[in-house]
Amino acid sequence: MSRFMTRFLKNESGATAIEYGLIAALIAVVIIGAVTSAGGAINGTFTTVAGAL
Repeated sequence: MSRFMTRFLKNESGATAIEYGLIAALIAVVIIGAVTSAGGAINGTFTTVAGAL
């Protein structure tokens, strides 16, 4: 039983998967924020171009 607990406590694959998940979530939040903030400016540009056409 003690060997099982020792292996279980040394196993870090689950922690690594959680870390990768958190990093992916943070990147997604940054991308969403960038697209949201740039969306207004891009929309204005397209509106100007559409009006000129």
